Amino acid sequence: MQNDDFGFGTQIRKSPYFDATVRWGAKGFSVYNHMYIPRDFGDPEQNFWNLVNDAILCDVGVERQVEITGPDAARFVQMLTPRDLSKMAVGQCKYVLITNAEGGILNDPILLRLAENHFWISLADSDILLWAQGVAVHSGMDVTISEPDVSPLQLQGPKSGEIMRALFGDDIMDLKYYWLREVELDGIPLIVSRTGWSSELGYELYLRDSSYGDALWERIMATGMAFGLKPGHTSSIRRIEGGMLSYHADADINTNPFELGLDRLVNLDMDAEFIGKAALKRIRDEGVTRLQIGLIIDCDPLKGPNTTFWAINNGGETVGKVTSAVWSPRLEQNIALAMVSVDCATIGMELEVVTPSGPVRATVCERPFYDPKKTLTVAA
Repeated sequence: MQNDDFGFGTQIRKSPYFDATVRWGAKGFSVYNHMYIPRDFGDPEQNFWNLVNDAILCDVGVERQVEITGPDAARFVQMLTPRDLSKMAVGQCKYVLITNAEGGILNDPILLRLAENHFWISLADSDILLWAQGVAVHSGMDVTISEPDVSPLQLQGPKSGEIMRALFGDDIMDLKYYWLREVELDGIPLIVSRTGWSSELGYELYLRDSSYGDALWERIMATGMAFGLKPGHTSSIRRIEGGMLSYHADADINTNPFELGLDRLVNLDMDAEFIGKAALKRIRDEGVTRLQIGLIIDCDPLKGPNTTFWAINNGGETVGKVTSAVWSPRLEQNIALAMVSVDCATIGMELEVVTPSGPVRATVCERPFYDPKKTLTVAA
Protein backbone atom coordinates (compact mmCIF):
# COMPACT_ATOMS: atom_id res chain seq x y z
CA MET A 1 0.00 0.00 0.00
CA GLN A 2 1.37 3.39 -0.94
CA ASN A 3 1.22 6.30 1.48
CA ASP A 4 -0.78 8.19 -1.17
CA ASP A 5 -3.62 5.73 -0.71
CA PHE A 6 -4.44 7.39 2.60
CA GLY A 7 -4.96 10.76 0.92
CA PHE A 8 -2.77 12.64 3.42
CA GLY A 9 -1.80 16.28 3.07
CA THR A 10 1.15 18.28 4.36
CA GLN A 11 -0.76 20.34 6.95
CA ILE A 12 -0.81 17.37 9.36
CA ARG A 13 2.62 16.21 10.45
CA LYS A 14 3.95 12.66 10.17
CA SER A 15 6.08 11.07 12.85
CA PRO A 16 9.57 9.74 11.99
CA TYR A 17 8.07 6.23 12.28
CA PHE A 18 5.22 6.85 9.84
CA ASP A 19 6.66 4.96 6.86
CA ALA A 20 7.70 2.06 9.09
CA THR A 21 4.22 1.70 10.55
CA VAL A 22 2.71 1.59 7.05
CA ARG A 23 5.21 -1.10 6.05
CA TRP A 24 4.31 -3.06 9.17
CA GLY A 25 0.59 -2.99 8.46
CA ALA A 26 -0.97 0.23 9.77
CA LYS A 27 -4.38 0.43 8.12
CA GLY A 28 -5.90 3.55 9.67
CA PHE A 29 -4.82 6.78 11.34
CA SER A 30 -6.33 9.60 13.35
CA VAL A 31 -4.98 13.04 14.23
CA TYR A 32 -3.56 13.91 17.65
CA ASN A 33 -1.57 17.04 18.44
CA HIS A 34 -1.67 17.97 14.73
CA MET A 35 0.05 14.71 13.77
CA TYR A 36 -1.06 11.37 12.33
CA ILE A 37 -1.17 8.44 14.79
CA PRO A 38 -1.72 4.80 13.76
CA ARG A 39 -5.04 3.51 15.16
CA ASP A 40 -5.54 0.29 13.23
CA PHE A 41 -3.29 -2.70 12.67
CA GLY A 42 -6.19 -5.06 11.98
CA ASP A 43 -8.28 -6.60 14.76
CA PRO A 44 -8.30 -4.37 17.90
CA GLU A 45 -9.08 -7.39 20.05
CA GLN A 46 -5.98 -9.17 18.75
CA ASN A 47 -3.98 -6.01 19.43
CA PHE A 48 -5.26 -6.18 23.03
CA TRP A 49 -4.19 -9.81 23.43
CA ASN A 50 -0.79 -9.04 21.87
CA LEU A 51 -0.37 -6.31 24.50
CA VAL A 52 -1.43 -8.28 27.56
CA ASN A 53 0.24 -11.58 26.61
CA ASP A 54 3.47 -10.48 24.92
CA ALA A 55 4.36 -6.93 23.79
CA ILE A 56 3.50 -4.30 21.21
CA LEU A 57 5.45 -1.40 19.73
CA CYS A 58 3.40 1.76 19.22
CA ASP A 59 4.21 4.95 17.36
CA VAL A 60 3.30 7.69 19.85
CA GLY A 61 5.38 10.41 18.24
CA VAL A 62 2.21 12.48 18.64
CA GLU A 63 3.11 12.83 22.35
CA ARG A 64 4.87 16.09 21.62
CA GLN A 65 7.34 17.46 24.16
CA VAL A 66 7.24 20.94 25.59
CA GLU A 67 10.82 21.65 26.64
CA ILE A 68 11.35 24.12 29.48
CA THR A 69 14.87 25.25 30.32
CA GLY A 70 16.49 28.21 32.04
CA PRO A 71 17.32 29.37 35.57
CA ASP A 72 13.64 29.57 36.56
CA ALA A 73 12.55 26.32 34.87
CA ALA A 74 11.58 24.47 38.07
CA ARG A 75 9.60 27.41 39.45
CA PHE A 76 7.83 27.89 36.12
CA VAL A 77 6.88 24.23 35.77
CA GLN A 78 5.44 24.29 39.29
CA MET A 79 3.30 27.26 38.31
CA LEU A 80 1.66 25.12 35.60
CA THR A 81 0.52 22.25 37.84
CA PRO A 82 -1.21 21.75 41.19
CA ARG A 83 0.95 18.70 41.94
CA ASP A 84 3.75 19.38 44.42
CA LEU A 85 7.06 19.04 42.54
CA SER A 86 9.34 20.17 45.37
CA LYS A 87 10.79 16.67 45.84
CA MET A 88 10.97 15.71 42.17
CA ALA A 89 14.50 14.49 41.49
CA VAL A 90 16.55 14.72 38.32
CA GLY A 91 15.78 11.54 36.39
CA GLN A 92 12.25 11.24 37.76
CA CYS A 93 8.91 11.34 35.92
CA LYS A 94 5.52 12.35 37.31
CA TYR A 95 1.95 12.20 36.07
CA VAL A 96 0.62 15.74 36.44
CA LEU A 97 -2.37 17.87 35.60
CA ILE A 98 -2.10 21.27 33.95
CA THR A 99 -4.93 23.54 35.06
CA ASN A 100 -6.27 26.92 34.01
CA ALA A 101 -7.36 29.79 36.24
CA GLU A 102 -10.79 28.18 36.77
CA GLY A 103 -9.27 24.85 37.82
CA GLY A 104 -10.16 23.21 34.49
CA ILE A 105 -7.83 20.54 33.15
CA LEU A 106 -5.89 21.61 30.05
CA ASN A 107 -3.79 18.45 29.79
CA ASP A 108 -2.73 15.40 31.83
CA PRO A 109 0.85 14.81 30.69
CA ILE A 110 3.91 13.02 32.00
CA LEU A 111 6.53 15.43 33.30
CA LEU A 112 10.18 14.38 32.91
CA ARG A 113 13.07 16.06 34.70
CA LEU A 114 16.20 15.60 32.61
CA ALA A 115 18.42 18.00 34.58
CA GLU A 116 18.15 20.58 37.34
CA ASN A 117 16.82 23.22 34.92
CA HIS A 118 15.62 20.99 32.07
CA PHE A 119 12.08 19.56 31.84
CA TRP A 120 9.94 17.88 29.23
CA ILE A 121 6.14 17.87 29.35
CA SER A 122 5.06 14.81 27.35
CA LEU A 123 1.63 15.81 26.14
CA ALA A 124 -1.84 14.43 25.79
CA ASP A 125 -3.86 15.94 22.95
CA SER A 126 -3.91 19.74 23.47
CA ASP A 127 -1.79 22.78 22.66
CA ILE A 128 0.21 23.22 25.86
CA LEU A 129 3.21 24.58 23.95
CA LEU A 130 1.13 27.65 23.15
CA TRP A 131 -0.26 27.84 26.69
CA ALA A 132 3.21 27.62 28.27
CA GLN A 133 4.68 30.22 25.92
CA GLY A 134 1.77 32.55 26.65
CA VAL A 135 2.13 32.11 30.41
CA ALA A 136 5.89 32.71 30.15
CA VAL A 137 5.45 36.06 28.40
CA HIS A 138 3.96 37.63 31.52
CA SER A 139 5.62 35.47 34.17
CA GLY A 140 8.74 37.57 34.68
CA MET A 141 10.72 34.30 34.79
CA ASP A 142 13.88 33.42 32.91
CA VAL A 143 12.78 30.40 30.89
CA THR A 144 13.00 29.14 27.32
CA ILE A 145 10.06 27.12 26.00
CA SER A 146 10.20 25.15 22.76
CA GLU A 147 9.19 21.92 21.04
CA PRO A 148 12.34 19.81 20.59
CA ASP A 149 12.94 17.17 17.93
CA VAL A 150 11.77 14.33 20.19
CA SER A 151 9.46 11.49 19.21
CA PRO A 152 8.53 8.67 21.61
CA LEU A 153 7.77 5.04 20.93
CA GLN A 154 5.90 2.89 23.43
CA LEU A 155 7.13 -0.65 24.05
CA GLN A 156 4.42 -2.14 26.25
CA GLY A 157 3.43 -5.54 27.60
CA PRO A 158 4.77 -8.26 29.93
CA LYS A 159 7.64 -9.15 27.57
CA SER A 160 8.77 -5.52 27.23
CA GLY A 161 11.37 -5.90 29.99
CA GLU A 162 13.00 -8.86 28.28
CA ILE A 163 13.10 -6.98 24.99
CA MET A 164 14.66 -3.97 26.70
CA ARG A 165 17.30 -6.24 28.25
CA ALA A 166 18.09 -7.66 24.82
CA LEU A 167 18.41 -4.14 23.40
CA PHE A 168 20.27 -2.37 26.20
CA GLY A 169 21.78 -5.03 28.47
CA ASP A 170 21.12 -6.04 32.07
CA ASP A 171 21.60 -2.52 33.48
CA ILE A 172 18.30 -1.34 32.04
CA MET A 173 16.45 -3.68 34.40
CA ASP A 174 17.43 -1.36 37.27
CA LEU A 175 15.26 1.41 35.82
CA LYS A 176 12.44 2.04 38.30
CA TYR A 177 8.80 2.80 37.59
CA TYR A 178 8.42 6.46 36.59
CA TRP A 179 12.16 7.10 36.23
CA LEU A 180 14.17 7.87 33.10
CA ARG A 181 17.65 7.27 31.75
CA GLU A 182 19.72 8.73 28.91
CA VAL A 183 21.01 5.95 26.63
CA GLU A 184 22.20 5.19 23.12
CA LEU A 185 21.28 2.29 20.87
CA ASP A 186 23.61 1.75 17.90
CA GLY A 187 24.53 5.42 18.19
CA ILE A 188 20.87 6.53 18.29
CA PRO A 189 20.33 9.09 21.08
CA LEU A 190 17.43 8.22 23.39
CA ILE A 191 15.77 8.95 26.69
CA VAL A 192 14.15 5.79 28.07
CA SER A 193 11.49 5.88 30.79
CA ARG A 194 9.46 3.24 32.63
CA THR A 195 6.13 4.77 31.64
CA GLY A 196 3.35 4.23 29.13
CA TRP A 197 -0.34 4.51 28.33
CA SER A 198 -1.28 0.85 28.63
CA SER A 199 -1.66 -0.17 32.31
CA GLU A 200 0.90 -2.91 31.57
CA LEU A 201 4.63 -3.15 32.21
CA GLY A 202 6.16 -0.85 29.65
CA TYR A 203 8.75 1.62 28.49
CA GLU A 204 8.82 4.75 26.38
CA LEU A 205 11.79 5.42 24.12
CA TYR A 206 12.15 9.12 23.29
CA LEU A 207 14.08 9.49 20.04
CA ARG A 208 16.16 12.70 20.08
CA ASP A 209 16.96 12.83 16.34
CA SER A 210 14.14 12.13 13.89
CA SER A 211 16.53 11.05 11.13
CA TYR A 212 16.91 7.74 13.00
CA GLY A 213 13.17 6.99 13.11
CA ASP A 214 13.10 4.19 10.59
CA ALA A 215 16.27 2.56 11.94
CA LEU A 216 15.02 2.65 15.53
CA TRP A 217 11.66 1.07 14.67
CA GLU A 218 13.28 -1.72 12.65
CA ARG A 219 15.95 -2.39 15.30
CA ILE A 220 13.36 -2.81 18.06
CA MET A 221 11.10 -5.00 15.92
CA ALA A 222 14.01 -7.21 14.83
CA THR A 223 15.12 -7.75 18.42
CA GLY A 224 11.61 -8.15 19.79
CA MET A 225 10.23 -10.70 17.36
CA ALA A 226 11.88 -13.53 19.30
CA PHE A 227 9.77 -12.45 22.29
CA GLY A 228 6.50 -12.20 20.34
CA LEU A 229 6.65 -8.44 19.73
CA LYS A 230 4.02 -7.14 17.32
CA PRO A 231 3.43 -3.69 15.81
CA GLY A 232 0.40 -2.18 17.48
CA HIS A 233 -1.58 0.81 18.59
CA THR A 234 -2.62 2.13 21.98
CA SER A 235 -5.40 -0.15 23.19
CA SER A 236 -8.75 1.40 24.12
CA ILE A 237 -9.72 -1.89 25.75
CA ARG A 238 -6.70 -2.01 28.05
CA ARG A 239 -6.65 1.66 28.96
CA ILE A 240 -10.35 1.62 29.89
CA GLU A 241 -9.77 -1.56 31.93
CA GLY A 242 -7.06 0.40 33.73
CA GLY A 243 -9.25 3.49 34.21
CA MET A 244 -6.79 5.65 32.27
CA LEU A 245 -8.06 9.00 31.00
CA SER A 246 -8.26 9.99 27.36
CA TYR A 247 -8.12 13.77 27.09
CA HIS A 248 -11.10 15.29 25.23
CA ALA A 249 -13.11 12.16 26.12
CA ASP A 250 -12.87 11.57 29.88
CA ALA A 251 -11.42 14.96 30.79
CA ASP A 252 -11.32 18.40 29.23
CA ILE A 253 -11.10 22.10 30.02
CA ASN A 254 -14.49 21.96 31.77
CA THR A 255 -13.46 19.07 34.05
CA ASN A 256 -11.66 19.57 37.36
CA PRO A 257 -9.41 17.13 39.26
CA PHE A 258 -11.89 16.52 42.08
CA GLU A 259 -14.56 15.30 39.67
CA LEU A 260 -12.11 12.67 38.43
CA GLY A 261 -11.01 11.55 41.88
CA LEU A 262 -7.52 12.91 41.25
CA ASP A 263 -7.20 14.74 44.56
CA ARG A 264 -3.75 13.16 45.01
CA LEU A 265 -2.47 15.32 42.15
CA VAL A 266 -3.57 18.55 43.85
CA ASN A 267 -1.66 20.04 46.77
CA LEU A 268 -3.45 23.17 47.92
CA ASP A 269 -1.38 23.47 51.10
CA MET A 270 2.01 23.99 49.49
CA ASP A 271 3.52 27.47 49.56
CA ALA A 272 4.15 27.55 45.82
CA GLU A 273 1.62 29.38 43.70
CA PHE A 274 0.18 27.72 40.64
CA ILE A 275 -2.45 28.63 38.07
CA GLY A 276 -5.90 27.68 39.35
CA LYS A 277 -5.00 27.48 43.04
CA ALA A 278 -7.76 29.79 44.26
CA ALA A 279 -10.37 28.13 42.06
CA LEU A 280 -9.39 24.64 43.16
CA LYS A 281 -9.58 25.67 46.82
CA ARG A 282 -13.09 26.94 46.22
CA ILE A 283 -14.10 23.77 44.38
CA ARG A 284 -12.70 21.62 47.18
CA ASP A 285 -14.53 23.60 49.86
CA GLU A 286 -17.84 23.77 48.02
CA GLY A 287 -17.73 20.19 46.77
CA VAL A 288 -18.42 18.91 43.26
CA THR A 289 -21.79 18.22 41.66
CA ARG A 290 -20.63 15.33 39.49
CA LEU A 291 -18.12 12.48 39.63
CA GLN A 292 -16.43 10.06 37.30
CA ILE A 293 -17.58 6.46 37.77
CA GLY A 294 -17.09 3.03 36.28
CA LEU A 295 -20.02 1.29 34.61
CA ILE A 296 -20.82 -2.24 33.55
CA ILE A 297 -23.21 -1.94 30.60
CA ASP A 298 -25.64 -4.82 30.22
CA CYS A 299 -26.06 -5.44 26.50
CA ASP A 300 -24.56 -7.46 23.65
CA PRO A 301 -20.79 -7.02 23.24
CA LEU A 302 -20.02 -3.59 21.81
CA LYS A 303 -18.54 -3.75 18.32
CA GLY A 304 -16.00 -1.03 19.13
CA PRO A 305 -15.44 2.00 21.36
CA ASN A 306 -18.18 4.62 21.52
CA THR A 307 -17.79 7.42 18.99
CA THR A 308 -20.23 9.81 20.71
CA PHE A 309 -21.09 10.54 24.33
CA TRP A 310 -24.03 8.38 25.40
CA ALA A 311 -26.64 9.89 27.71
CA ILE A 312 -27.15 8.32 31.13
CA ASN A 313 -30.66 8.48 32.62
CA ASN A 314 -32.07 7.85 36.05
CA GLY A 315 -35.82 7.95 36.67
CA GLY A 316 -36.41 9.52 33.28
CA GLU A 317 -33.91 12.36 33.82
CA THR A 318 -30.51 12.71 32.17
CA VAL A 319 -27.88 12.55 34.92
CA GLY A 320 -24.64 12.26 32.96
CA LYS A 321 -22.82 10.76 29.98
CA VAL A 322 -20.68 7.78 29.07
CA THR A 323 -17.28 9.11 28.00
CA SER A 324 -15.43 5.89 27.08
CA ALA A 325 -16.99 2.45 26.54
CA VAL A 326 -15.71 -0.81 25.09
CA TRP A 327 -16.17 -4.59 25.25
CA SER A 328 -13.45 -6.25 27.36
CA PRO A 329 -12.83 -9.79 26.04
CA ARG A 330 -10.87 -10.63 29.19
CA LEU A 331 -13.58 -9.50 31.61
CA GLU A 332 -16.34 -10.56 29.20
CA GLN A 333 -18.23 -7.35 29.99
CA ASN A 334 -18.97 -4.00 28.40
CA ILE A 335 -17.07 -1.54 30.57
CA ALA A 336 -17.20 2.24 30.57
CA LEU A 337 -15.99 5.41 32.19
CA ALA A 338 -18.74 7.95 32.76
CA MET A 339 -19.45 11.30 34.38
CA VAL A 340 -22.65 11.49 36.45
CA SER A 341 -24.26 13.67 39.09
CA VAL A 342 -22.98 12.96 42.59
CA ASP A 343 -26.22 11.35 43.76
CA CYS A 344 -25.88 8.73 41.02
CA ALA A 345 -22.29 7.74 41.81
CA THR A 346 -23.03 5.06 44.41
CA ILE A 347 -21.41 1.66 43.78
CA GLY A 348 -24.07 -0.87 42.80
CA MET A 349 -26.61 1.72 41.64
CA GLU A 350 -28.50 0.87 38.46
CA LEU A 351 -28.77 3.47 35.69
CA GLU A 352 -29.92 3.57 32.05
CA VAL A 353 -27.48 4.17 29.19
CA VAL A 354 -28.84 5.31 25.84
CA THR A 355 -26.70 3.45 23.30
CA PRO A 356 -27.11 3.82 19.51
CA SER A 357 -29.12 0.59 19.65
CA GLY A 358 -31.41 1.91 22.35
CA PRO A 359 -31.55 2.21 26.15
CA VAL A 360 -29.90 -0.53 28.24
CA ARG A 361 -29.26 -1.16 31.92
CA ALA A 362 -25.91 -0.30 33.52
CA THR A 363 -24.48 -0.74 37.01
CA VAL A 364 -22.08 1.63 38.79
CA CYS A 365 -18.87 -0.17 39.78
CA GLU A 366 -15.35 0.40 41.05
CA ARG A 367 -12.65 1.57 38.67
CA PRO A 368 -10.14 0.61 37.49
CA PHE A 369 -11.80 -2.56 36.27
CA TYR A 370 -8.60 -4.63 36.24
CA ASP A 371 -5.40 -4.68 38.34
CA PRO A 372 -6.50 -1.86 40.70
CA LYS A 373 -3.18 -1.91 42.61
CA LYS A 374 -1.17 -1.58 39.37
CA THR A 375 0.92 -4.64 40.15
CA LEU A 376 1.54 -5.18 36.43
CA THR A 377 3.05 -1.77 35.72
CA VAL A 378 5.42 -1.70 38.68
CA ALA A 379 6.68 -5.27 38.17
CA ALA A 380 10.10 -5.40 36.55
